[in-house]
Order: sequence, then C-alpha cells, then structure tokens
Amino acid sequence: MSGRAQILGQIRRSLGRDGPIEGAAREGCEARLTDPPRGLIPERSQQEAAALHRLFVEKAEAASCTVAEIGSLRQAPDAIAEYLTRENLPAEIRMGAHPDLEAIPFEQRPTLTVTKGRTDGSHAVSLAAAFAGAAETGTLALLSGPEGPTSLNFLPETEIVLLRKSAIVGPYEDIWQRLRARNNQAGGMPRTVNLITGPSRTGDIEQTIELGAHGPLRLHILIVDDV
Repeated sequence: MSGRAQILGQIRRSLGRDGPIEGAAREGCEARLTDPPRGLIPERSQQEAAALHRLFVEKAEAASCTVAEIGSLRQAPDAIAEYLTRENLPAEIRMGAHPDLEAIPFEQRPTLTVTKGRTDGSHAVSLAAAFAGAAETGTLALLSGPEGPTSLNFLPETEIVLLRKSAIVGPYEDIWQRLRARNNQAGGMPRTVNLITGPSRTGDIEQTIELGAHGPLRLHILIVDDV
C-alpha cells in the first residue's frame, strides 16, 4: 500500500467511512461535485461587467499594480515596449506558449527580444496570460502548464500579465466556476492555480512594506478589450 493510500485510509476510518460510500453520503458527495455551493459574495463584486472592470482596475492599482488598456492584441507590442522604456528595463521578455501570447505580432516591434519557456531566474521580465481576474480584490488567476510556466510568475523582477476584459469576473467563486467549465471541456485541471494580487511584498521587518520580497518587484497588467 502506498503512503497516499495509507493516509487516505486513516482519514476514512476516523470519519467512520472505512467501507464504500453508499446511500445519502454518496448522494451528498455527488451533489456537491455537480453543483458546488458558493460562499458569501461581497456586494461590491455583484455588479454589471462595466462596473466590475472599473473595480478590478481600482483594486489592482491599490495593490501597487500598474494597469494599461489596449484595444486588441495588435497594440500589445507597442504597449509592452513603452512600459519597458518607461521603467528603464531591458527590451527582452520571456513568455509561455499561451495562444493569446503567441498571437501577439511582435514582429511589429523588432527591437523587442522574445523567448519562450520556463525561466531559471536569469530573465528580468516575463509575460504571462491570465486565466481570469477577480474584481473583488484586483486578483489575477494564472494556471500552470506549458502555456504558463509557474516560474515566470515568481522569478523575474518584473511580470507583465495579459488579461482579456471578458475574463474579469466579480468574486473568486466565479473563477472556480470558469475553471470547472474549462475542466469539463479540456478533460484536466492544471497542477497549480496561482492567485496573484499585486507585486510580492512583506512587512516582516519593523512592519515596513517592502516590494519584491519573494517574487516580482513590479506587476504590470495589460487589459485587452475583446468584448
């Protein structure tokens, strides 16, 4: 018996479920999986799409993000280059193989050097595509995998995240709902879901906030209008 099986077996015995789950218990499990209950939803996240968009930007900026809005992916190269120039950063980015990122016409901005794949920490700037954004707190949800290596979210000092306007939802519960729908269509869940609210920070030393403590020092969000 594997260690995993032993641990799960001990949990079942402690719950009095050492045998097969039958009857009402099984029905309850199936009902919860089919229609998961939602937690308490803050009133501020129960708004129309336009209001949620404004709330997301407000919350993201309050969390020390910078936000820019573009009309299409064709405008992304110029927006990225302008941001890098403004922040005095190298014109080099490392990105995953997400379809939205691969659809960006970087050839329009030949001064940008773009490479793909994971990072070992030697890349200063990363570019990622968000699965969704929660207006409730200005939080980005990024999924791990070849399309979005998790190392790109934590090792570079600067992270640029592409977020489609249509992917901005109200509460966190809507992110999980979208993820379940994606799972039903694609047949698999990501290994990791990273929820990111602003640049990395800590207040451990004398309660003074320091950015870039255990992740990016800067987080720049590009909202693409695809509605």
